[in-house]
Amino acid sequence: MKYTKEHEWLSEEGDEVTVGITQFAASQLGDIVFVELPEVGTRVECGSEVAVIESVKAASEILAPASGTISAVNEAVAENPSVITEDPLDAGWFFKMRFEEPGQLGKFMSEDEYNAHIA
Repeated sequence: MKYTKEHEWLSEEGDEVTVGITQFAASQLGDIVFVELPEVGTRVECGSEVAVIESVKAASEILAPASGTISAVNEAVAENPSVITEDPLDAGWFFKMRFEEPGQLGKFMSEDEYNAHIA
């Protein structure tokens, strides 16, 4: 797994990268009440808003970690947003995408680097 400064986790599976939020981010948001997911097939630019999370505390955006195309979305989090806080690193993923330029995960933080970032 790799991590972004925006508290997203990334996991590569074949030619797809799964994106979710970290346990730290989920705990900071508190009770999540709404999730807006992108459409499969949407092309996104690195750093652009891809999904929206609304909690009792605030609204937050999930940003595209790289340019690419959305290949799958997790409808379960839209139907039951509490899955995100219950299991953010597995069942609470948001979307999968195919990066336009493969091999970009190396530019993101390792778990140790991320833990130092949030310390």
